[in-house]
Formats: sequence, C-alpha cells, structure tokens
Amino acid sequence: MSEAPNPEPAAEAEWWDDPSLPWRHQPTKADIACFSWLGVAGVYGLIMLWLRVALIDLSPETLASLGSWSGMVLVGAGAATGDQWWPLILFLGTFGLVKFDWIYWWAGRLWGRNLIEVWSGRSARARRVNEWAERFARKYDILALIISMIPFVPGRGVVVAVLGEAGTSLRKFLTVSILTSAVVNAALLWLGFQVGKPAKDAMDVYGGYLLWVSGAMLIATIVIVYRQQQGARQRRG
Repeated sequence: MSEAPNPEPAAEAEWWDDPSLPWRHQPTKADIACFSWLGVAGVYGLIMLWLRVALIDLSPETLASLGSWSGMVLVGAGAATGDQWWPLILFLGTFGLVKFDWIYWWAGRLWGRNLIEVWSGRSARARRVNEWAERFARKYDILALIISMIPFVPGRGVVVAVLGEAGTSLRKFLTVSILTSAVVNAALLWLGFQVGKPAKDAMDVYGGYLLWVSGAMLIATIVIVYRQQQGARQRRG
C-alpha cells in the first residue's frame, strides 16, 4: 500500500499581502509613494498635537498659517486690536488648511474603498463615522466636500478619498477645496474680529487644557496603532 503524499506547505504570504495595508496587489511605485505621503501627513498631525500647545500662545499667526481654526480666530481677535498682518495670514491659512488634501484624493484614486476599510480598522465608532461620510460623499459629491470643511464635521479624509475614487478631476477638486477653505477661514477671522479680546482670553484658557487633551489623543493614537499591528500579526500567524 503506497503512502499518501505529504501535503505541500502553504506558501508564505508576501509582505504586502496584509489586510492592514490599503492595496490588494503587489504595490507599484505610485502605491509606495502615496503611502509614504500618507505617513508624512500622519507624522505631521502627531507633531502638531504638541506644537499647537506652544504656538497658540507664542505665535497664533504661525498656527493660523498652517491651517488651524483656533489660530485663525485668534488672528481675527488681534486684527480687532490693531494687528495688520491678517490679510497675509488669511492667504497662507487658506492653503495651509488643505495642504494634504491632494494626498487623500490620490489615495482614493489608487485604492478606493480598501483605504476606508483600513482607516476603520476594528473600531465600531470609526466604522460608523466612515460609512456615514462615504454615503454622504457618494450622494452629494462636491457639496459633501464643501460641508466637510466646516469645523468639527467628521470624515473629511473619507469624503476626499471617495471623490478621488469616483473620478473627480484633481483640478476641479482643488479649486473647490481652496475656495471653500478661503470662505471658512474668512468666517473664522471675522468671528475673532467680532469677539475681539474675549476671544483671545477664551483661547488662552483653551490652551491651558489643550496640553492634556493633546497628550490623551497621542496616547490613544499609539494604543490604536499598536492594537492594529498586533491584530495584523495574529491574522498572519
């Protein structure tokens, strides 16, 4: 009686065949480049969690130029007391607010819904928010982009990625994004101007609490990334 042949060992998964990565194929140069730019945007966001604490007191003009809503309100409050630099800050802040939008548009063009799945991870809350933003973007298109620019409206990255996946041209996308950013920043500047010194006093109090909020957000981010990496290792194992 002949012996049954030994089963062949399962082929080892390639490094790029990982559900925590947005592609479902061997990555191209464009995939690697876009993923690297997403990493740059992520690192920038973590750094700004801490720099924002110092800049909100030391240089709100710099903070506003980088695209900060609170910084722009403070610049408006300064304009009410004689600061004449607000036109330049408004111009710089308009582009500062949307400086990474092209990356998310490009990522959406490359990976589509796979990217949203990666962003959602295992968090039920993140999945609900991202699914809402995705439905909103698919239904309202450019209007969703405009509304997502309003302060505290969640899911802007998902909206931008969906527009990239849907084939919205980069020229059209950037035109709407920049114009909306200009309107939003002008509104924040006007708000700060109308409130004046009390706005600066309120932001000073806010800055006192921001250190603790930023620290909590940084720790939460590290924990989430760690859990995602552990989950990916378990799935591969």
